[in-house]
Amino acid sequence: MALNLMNFIGFAFLIVLGIVMVKGEIPTTLDGPFKPVTVPLDDRFRGQATDLPDTDPRVQRTVTGFEPEQISVSLSSASDSVWISWITGEFQIGDNIKPLNPQTVANVVHYGRLRFPLSHKAEGHSLIYNQLYPFEGLHNYTSGIIHHVRLTGLQPNTLYFYKCGDPSIPALSHIYSFKTMPVSGPTSYPCRIAVVGDLGLTYNTTSTITHLMGNKPDLVLLVGDVSYANLYLTNGTGSDCYSCSFSQTPIHETYQPRWDYWGRYMQPLVSKVPIMVVEGNHEIEEQAENVTFAAYRSRFAFPSEESGSSSSFYYSFNAGGIHFLMLGGYIAYNKSADQYKWLERDLASVDRKVTPWLVAVWHPPWYSSYKAHYREAECMRVAMEEILYKNGVDIVFNGHVHAYERSNRVYNYTLDPCGPVYITVGDGGNREKMAITHADEPGNCPEPSTTPDEFMGGFCAFNFTSGPAAGKFCWDRQPEYSAYRESSFGHGILEVKNETHALWTWHRNQDMYNKAGDQIYIVRQPDRCPVEPKVIKLRTDIVKTH
Repeated sequence: MALNLMNFIGFAFLIVLGIVMVKGEIPTTLDGPFKPVTVPLDDRFRGQATDLPDTDPRVQRTVTGFEPEQISVSLSSASDSVWISWITGEFQIGDNIKPLNPQTVANVVHYGRLRFPLSHKAEGHSLIYNQLYPFEGLHNYTSGIIHHVRLTGLQPNTLYFYKCGDPSIPALSHIYSFKTMPVSGPTSYPCRIAVVGDLGLTYNTTSTITHLMGNKPDLVLLVGDVSYANLYLTNGTGSDCYSCSFSQTPIHETYQPRWDYWGRYMQPLVSKVPIMVVEGNHEIEEQAENVTFAAYRSRFAFPSEESGSSSSFYYSFNAGGIHFLMLGGYIAYNKSADQYKWLERDLASVDRKVTPWLVAVWHPPWYSSYKAHYREAECMRVAMEEILYKNGVDIVFNGHVHAYERSNRVYNYTLDPCGPVYITVGDGGNREKMAITHADEPGNCPEPSTTPDEFMGGFCAFNFTSGPAAGKFCWDRQPEYSAYRESSFGHGILEVKNETHALWTWHRNQDMYNKAGDQIYIVRQPDRCPVEPKVIKLRTDIVKTH
């Protein structure tokens, strides 16, 4: 009884605090649409986009034998389950590689609510992957043994301790801890969700992650482009621009050890804070027999099966009263594709009384005013924007463009109070450096024929037929849908306060840890923007639900 009273008092305090803050200096989306703002470029903060070398102690292997390394936590589809992942054994790269046998090392996690004893045990599966090239002189790669173990029957919003490895060798990790997500419900939310994209592993990346960890997130969303291993040749020679430096290579090479360096660097964060990842274009990594995305599909655990998906490219999960849609920009998304059909089913299963907030995440943005990747994902927008709008998606997070941009509420390039707020956070710090050129500046509008994504193909980006840019491919000023844009490295923090108010804060790397570069309350209006009734097809019956 006392505990319930305290929970109620705490929730009431959050509501009052939110109202006070909304009436203070922090704007809300109800104050919009806002006049577009462009923050002038500060050249002082464009440096340090240099990759950490393999001699940096933060990326070197510190374990021996088959002891676990690159340990990480990721969520399942609900609060009662998480995935623990790690790698054992050493990768090999060269001409004569011999893949390790995953069956030789067990996949065991001991866990519990007390550090001693760890009273529960779970076992999972293991695999290795290869990156192979059918050309003489290129180095092949085979990974260490990658382990994924799902823990089930967990209590929500609870701290658990764990260690992983093979107790029979013995080769076990130190004891780590994680906290489960709150139970799904309209008054139950993680305190802080970090959102970051296009990370790589540069000195800028380390600044981003240091700032991010200082904000003490409960969950990390990585919106694609992880290690940037594909900016390297197989001999370890790298470049800020692969096509500029290595245009004569017979295949787009990668240096897969960069993935291992990235996993080692990130372990202090992701071994205790769950990370959820969606694929970006730098994860394509083509190899022999047209195999793609091997590292991405192998190294991370995804709640695909738990969320009814048959693919690691798209899935969903709940974090308290938020339902996240993780969508694939590099797999078929048209209305006849498996992804679209899965999306229809997933959206039909969402109960907004349980998860009032609906957040979508994918890599290439639909609403970006930068020249880089301008309207590149237009075919995906044409295919999917309507279903997301009709189902009341509140926020969309993207990466790909190496800058920060937040939109006004928008649908089909038109300001719409019921459209999502689109936020691009591709400013994590990778070595390709920042995007600084805007498509609406004189002479910067790209030729339409150059805009389609090379991997997905298709052409859907035509001249606008209405509005201020009618008859043109680009606006001649910052588009009205673009509320704020800035070329700086950083990350964002999402704090959902209640059923209707969420505080979004973007932090620049050059600022002090407690300073906001951009901040706004995103406010839902379910009465003004009702969700369209859903039609769920069950066998031969049509059942309508709300």
